[in-house]
Amino acid sequence: MLDTLTIDVHRATTSRLGELDLANLEFGKLFADHMLSVEYIGGEWQQPRVVPYGPLAVSPANSALHYGQAIFEGMKAYRQADGGVGLFRPLDNWRRLNASAERMAMPTLPEEIFMQGLRELVKLDAAWVPGAAGSSLYIRPFMFATDGFLGVRPSNTYHFGIISCPVASFFTKPVRVRFEQQYVRAAPGGAGYAKNAGNYGAAMLPSKLAQEQGYHQLIWTDASEHQYVEESGAMNVMFVIDGTLITPALSTSILDGITRRSVLELARNWGMPVEERRVSSREIVAAIQEGRLTEAFGVGTAATVATIATIGHEGHDYDLPALTDSAFARRVGAALEAIRTGHAPDPHGWLVTV
Repeated sequence: MLDTLTIDVHRATTSRLGELDLANLEFGKLFADHMLSVEYIGGEWQQPRVVPYGPLAVSPANSALHYGQAIFEGMKAYRQADGGVGLFRPLDNWRRLNASAERMAMPTLPEEIFMQGLRELVKLDAAWVPGAAGSSLYIRPFMFATDGFLGVRPSNTYHFGIISCPVASFFTKPVRVRFEQQYVRAAPGGAGYAKNAGNYGAAMLPSKLAQEQGYHQLIWTDASEHQYVEESGAMNVMFVIDGTLITPALSTSILDGITRRSVLELARNWGMPVEERRVSSREIVAAIQEGRLTEAFGVGTAATVATIATIGHEGHDYDLPALTDSAFARRVGAALEAIRTGHAPDPHGWLVTV
């Protein structure tokens, strides 16, 4: 039982920093020296520990493997202009982790375990935070059931952990996408708004089929009519039509993206008209054909802002105009990067110093 929160720290005897090639960062390949580890046993979260990064032992009957009680978050730490390290909107990740946990019948995590554990971990591995433009330390909090039991019920025990890895820019060129109108990512009333592992596993086949056709990602559509835009790959998606920023309204089938929130807030601060509403594939195609759609882009933690060059719909590809330096996607991407790295003021209080 956790009486007072202290983080037990067990340092790695040797560091793997020598394996880090800053000129060739591959997403999710090389992990920092340490990880946070906390167990949920007997209805209580136990003592958090920072330990050397390494394998976890699980039972072959682990209920997460068989019944899918597994959730995660994605967030980043950035090297600051003064040489320090900052976390971007970590409390939003904690809140969303708990929303996912509630949807998956898992225990919620106290704020102090998440925040103090996160800070201690990133502070210990601060040397792993790269400083090049567009680079960052990607942070992956995750939770999964640990009962060794074959029975369809919520687990009684859980593991919460945080691992991290240095990354460069995710998409370096504009992407090609197409509307997915056969397979479904999520349905109303389902778990689409939660970051549970099953959402991503089920998306892999349709994504693979699209990539075989020459696209980088999909634009998912609704489960009933297969016409209304939901997300693009693992990102939220936005369009600029007639000077208005348009994005699908949140629902039980759409993830409440933290980058999405940030982009919308900046747009409103800049006086740009913003609409969160239903938007159909036919509306998008018509706006492209009529020259009224000037920008389309995905927004998410990994990519931040991924501009879209081509949208496929019902067997036809529609090319979008090349972006200028004044394009909203470029300006908002630059503004977010400046705030996250301490090169611009942070009036929203989004940055948390480690």
